[in-house]
Amino acid sequence: MKKKQDPKDRTYLLCGEGSPVSYFIQSRHTHRSPLLHFDEEKNENRALRYARNQKSIFIDEQDGNAILEQVIMEEGVLVVRKNNPVLQEFLYFHPGNVINGGNQFYELDLEKMAQQDVEELFDEVDALIAARELDLNKMMAIGRVYLNGNVDKMSSNELKRDILLFAKNYPRDFMEAVNDPDLSTSNIAARAISEGYVSFRGNKDLFYNLKDNKKKILTVPFGEKVEDALMAWLHSQAGNEFYNYLTKEFEE
Repeated sequence: MKKKQDPKDRTYLLCGEGSPVSYFIQSRHTHRSPLLHFDEEKNENRALRYARNQKSIFIDEQDGNAILEQVIMEEGVLVVRKNNPVLQEFLYFHPGNVINGGNQFYELDLEKMAQQDVEELFDEVDALIAARELDLNKMMAIGRVYLNGNVDKMSSNELKRDILLFAKNYPRDFMEAVNDPDLSTSNIAARAISEGYVSFRGNKDLFYNLKDNKKKILTVPFGEKVEDALMAWLHSQAGNEFYNYLTKEFEE
């Protein structure tokens, strides 16, 4: 059984975009429309029913004098004061609540929202600091692999701007890119393609494009990016020699 909530006024919002003038939340269990909560302590499903004159939200704990009330959200909002703890508890356990896996409504939690905002701002700050400290080669690698930009034609300031915007707008993705153990190989694969060390035939077959070697490398699997297929091959034993060759070619 979940722990009871602290007494305070609570606001509930309807999920989704656009809200009807009035939305009725199911307030009692019926055989045709079950309204159940699984009680882990009792290892059973228990039927729910909202009755303001009862101390419990569970039918098996209510007496025969239950006065039933409708639960209505107006314009997608329902405010429940702390002097109605029964309704708050009912909505807490209601299967339509997002916290229970439902998709009907959720409680507006300003403190939680503030915490999420703080965490996102910290992520942004960390990403921007990491971006500022990157050397040019790492920036170019991230630009090739994650931004699909022609970084070799960019000025250093253009590249720095794009990297900083990437960090600012997508801080978690940016940090994953910075810490990607395959970044170096992905960068080499992207450069091999953009600088013509490999070539295509038939839009799916990849070949060497060296002066003394035009042999086939691989067939790109359906739905897979060319860069990813080449990177995986460079990681393999078959691609190790070409990987070492490209590494020397791209040394600066």
